[in-house]
Amino acid sequence: MSDSVLPYAADAEQSLTPDELLVLQRQFEREGPRARIQTKFNYAWGLIKSTKKREQQLGVRLMHEIYDEHAERKRECLYYLAIGYYKMGEYANARVYIEQLLALEPGNAQARSLRELIDQRVSRDGLIGLAVSGGAIALVGIVAAAIFKKRSQ
Repeated sequence: MSDSVLPYAADAEQSLTPDELLVLQRQFEREGPRARIQTKFNYAWGLIKSTKKREQQLGVRLMHEIYDEHAERKRECLYYLAIGYYKMGEYANARVYIEQLLALEPGNAQARSLRELIDQRVSRDGLIGLAVSGGAIALVGIVAAAIFKKRSQ
């Protein structure tokens, strides 16, 4: 499978409409426990693209099942597991799966792009965390100084 078949990493930010996801869900449910691998994959993919965390979690679970049971789909699963964890805010897990894919295909443009998105989010969230921590520390310092000043009077 060529890189052009995988969506660009920007696809990690897009979701299906509820009606589109419902079509995939109905097909998956209609096929039951013996659903074809492509049907299961499509449903997992649709769930991962969702904006709802519970749906993303189910999609990641189904994608893990495919990853464990179907060696021929591992490459695709690595990519979508990385997207799923990225969308759920689990950047360390996202990084694990994207790095596994890049170890197999160092030149995969979509994987490199997704790794960049993950790194940007980690950096941004890290800076936000530092700012919040710094603000909290400053607030504690101000309160402590006010208490100390009041006691010294």
